[in-house]
Amino acid sequence: MSPRAAWRLEGIGFTRVYDYTAGKADWGSYGLPLEGNADSSTRVASITATVAPTCRLDESVAEAAARLPAGWDVCVVVNEHEVVLGLLGRKALSSGEPASVEDAMTPGPSTIRPSARIEAIRERMRDQNLTRIIVSRPDGTLVGVLRREVLGADA
Repeated sequence: MSPRAAWRLEGIGFTRVYDYTAGKADWGSYGLPLEGNADSSTRVASITATVAPTCRLDESVAEAAARLPAGWDVCVVVNEHEVVLGLLGRKALSSGEPASVEDAMTPGPSTIRPSARIEAIRERMRDQNLTRIIVSRPDGTLVGVLRREVLGADA
């Protein structure tokens, strides 16, 4: 089970929730230094914006929208441990509807690991016409947001 799912289950009242134990592959997935031909400079951790707007489940959409920095049209929904729970997209943020972040968010957004190769993610973002993608560690904690414009003109 993913950490994000575990936190959500605990949040809605489940008391016996278990998570996996990290293994060898988690080293790079946590954004720790890699060496060799595919070292850390070839991974998305080296180009990810680590300062991204975040909001909490119990906030209103209006509060989250008011705090958005210039140039951002999304807010990553996290809990008190910075585990990614959802994404508040541009449509929800601009709706003007009186709603909580929890009610308006898209739960369980797609994420990638810091160790993902830049070229593979460039291709994925181009093929799926993505403008940004959330980067998180295996424990579900937010690293940041990779925005398409940092990938270059061909992204």
